[in-house]
Parts: sequence; structure tokens; C-alpha cells
Amino acid sequence: MAKCAICGKGVVFGNNVSHSHRKTNRAWKPNIRKVKVDENGTVKTVSICARCLRTMKKQG
Repeated sequence: MAKCAICGKGVVFGNNVSHSHRKTNRAWKPNIRKVKVDENGTVKTVSICARCLRTMKKQG
């Protein structure tokens, strides 16, 4: 499932637009990573987006 466990960022739908302006469906998926997180002494595997991972690394 392409959804961030922290911010809830998920798939966004829209259109590919060609040079002749024909439209076809497409989806933008978030950059999801599976990361092990230590939460109160227990280690969990969580799916989070790259932006949240970056923010977590900054916070220490």
C-alpha cells in the first residue's frame, strides 16, 4: 500500500497530457520506504515517505 504511516501521503491521480493534448490516466505515487523504528523499546517496521524519513533524521 503506497501510504505514509506518519503524514498519510498517498497516491494522487491525474492525467498524462500529450503534445496533441490527448489525455490518459496516470498516478503519482509517494516515495515510500520501509524503516525499522524503535518505539518504547519495541522495534516496528513502518512504511514512511522519504520526506518524513528525512525529518526524523534531522530531529535525531
